[in-house]
Amino acid sequence: MKMSKILKKRSYVLLRGAYGDMNGRTDKRTRPIKIGGLIIGGANLIRVQSMCNTDTADIKATVKQIHSLENAGCEIIRVAVKDIQSARKLAEIKKKINIPLVADIHFDWRLAVEAAEHADKIRINPGNIGAKENVAKVVKACQKRNIPIRIGVNSGSLKALKKIKGKPTWSAQRWAEIMVKEAFDEISVLERMKFKDIFVSLKADDIERTILANKIFSSKSDIPLHLGITEAGGFLSGTVKSAMGLGMLLCEGIGDTIRVSLTEAPIIQVRAAYEILKALRLRQFGPDIISCPTCGRCQADIRKVVKKLEEKIYSDPKLLKLSEGKKIAIMGCVVNGPGEARDADFGIAGGKGAGVWIEKGRSVKTVKESQWLNEIIKKINKQ
Repeated sequence: MKMSKILKKRSYVLLRGAYGDMNGRTDKRTRPIKIGGLIIGGANLIRVQSMCNTDTADIKATVKQIHSLENAGCEIIRVAVKDIQSARKLAEIKKKINIPLVADIHFDWRLAVEAAEHADKIRINPGNIGAKENVAKVVKACQKRNIPIRIGVNSGSLKALKKIKGKPTWSAQRWAEIMVKEAFDEISVLERMKFKDIFVSLKADDIERTILANKIFSSKSDIPLHLGITEAGGFLSGTVKSAMGLGMLLCEGIGDTIRVSLTEAPIIQVRAAYEILKALRLRQFGPDIISCPTCGRCQADIRKVVKKLEEKIYSDPKLLKLSEGKKIAIMGCVVNGPGEARDADFGIAGGKGAGVWIEKGRSVKTVKESQWLNEIIKKINKQ
């Protein structure tokens, strides 16, 4: 199927950015659920999440990282709750931040009960949280404060794995079916207690398993889905994996919130998530910078200009907002440069030591290479 036909499966609405109007999507059928001040699911925006890599008990370090992530566009933040001290520090952390706080719990249901007193959402894993009666205690704590629960099903921590020895030989389809079954087993515990504010994530480090699991689940339930490829890897390989896996699901209308799990700083995870959503025209966040890959004809340092431009824009909230939705071209020679730059809102078609400034399809003036960056920043500030 051609990409153009795939993309038509979604209702594409060009949004006014991460903090713009709540323009929705009409293809969604999941139930809307509140997390803090946000509504996830239904026809609402696909929200971007990340997770701190600080010690949650270190309030200063954790809050500092969350503030940097807020500035980078993170809309929901998760922290690891590994002990009772961390659980109790959530209250102080929540007072100092501006986005919903999610407590990530493994192994000890008592930590989840404590965390529910302070967080905006609890994330548990059915493979390691314990007996159903313990899950029930977590549910009661969340009911008390009207906060949702995310059931996190990771392929590496399935209950079914405890019944076999060595490496599983399951097909991707079988992996997916087991993941979905374990998610519904856990959902049934919550729903028997009349608890409906549920999110589900079905993640694997394998793209095929992840896609199949989410497609199967989506066909059977209206529960909102948190998407991700778990343990995706380093920057390049992990971003490619995540873009492929998440992109294929998002193109089919599946997914309500995403996290890109890279072995990188959380701020890079946020940026990668937005780039995926921007590429699919599901969100706007900052500019669309187009630049040539360079070849033997190029006589300008395009890579340096692009790198510095991105650093300036994504470290400055004002520039980020002003450049939102703008297509900016930085091209290296006269072969494709003028044509590509003509399709942009503004930009440069380079030459030796200078380039042609093109704006709204017209060549306006010549700009020295040393002034390209300043000229682009100046133009953004005039928006």
